[in-house]
Amino acid sequence: MLNIGLTGGIGSGKSTVDLFFREEGAYIIDFDELAHSVEEPDRPAWTGIVAAFGHSILNENGTINREKLGAIVFSDREKLKKLNEIVHPAVIEEWKRRIAEIQKKDGRAIVISDIPLLFEAGLQSLFDMVILVHISPEEQIRRVMKRNSYNREQAQNRLRAQMPIDKKITLADFVINNEGTLDQTRTIVHEVWQRLREEEQKKGRIIDVPR
Repeated sequence: MLNIGLTGGIGSGKSTVDLFFREEGAYIIDFDELAHSVEEPDRPAWTGIVAAFGHSILNENGTINREKLGAIVFSDREKLKKLNEIVHPAVIEEWKRRIAEIQKKDGRAIVISDIPLLFEAGLQSLFDMVILVHISPEEQIRRVMKRNSYNREQAQNRLRAQMPIDKKITLADFVINNEGTLDQTRTIVHEVWQRLREEEQKKGRIIDVPR
């Protein structure tokens, strides 16, 4: 099995790249989806978040209002750090469980885990390789403003909460430029996928010699 981390800045189009990798045959684990799962009412992460940020961040049905919570943490680095300290351990445990399920099902799987804050959280050591989905910072701002109906200041606050995307380039094994057309991105994904298959085959041929 090949274990790949995929990251990028906000608005970079990771979900689109995930879709293209899924079409190629990858197993996709979305850390945002895992975070939603561990933040469901009365689960440990939910309890910790409510204790730290109060009941005012809850919807009427008890679920966390992510817009309200985001408005708090993305304007205060210490509060964002506190949120990550609550959520990340629970997410990692759920991720490990899903990895184990995939490995049991398919020992030659290529698993791609979509993690927005992979480098910020120092998770590189969990993966065989890391893929970065890259667009320019200005394009990030434009896309986030359009997607979330944010003003420029709100979009910039979201970017400031992450490591600048250009600094991530040297930390990644593969960089996918996602500023072109969908067909161009799909072509790049296909080329990277061929490289990943080669790496998985090499890894599959490694034989542990007893010592």
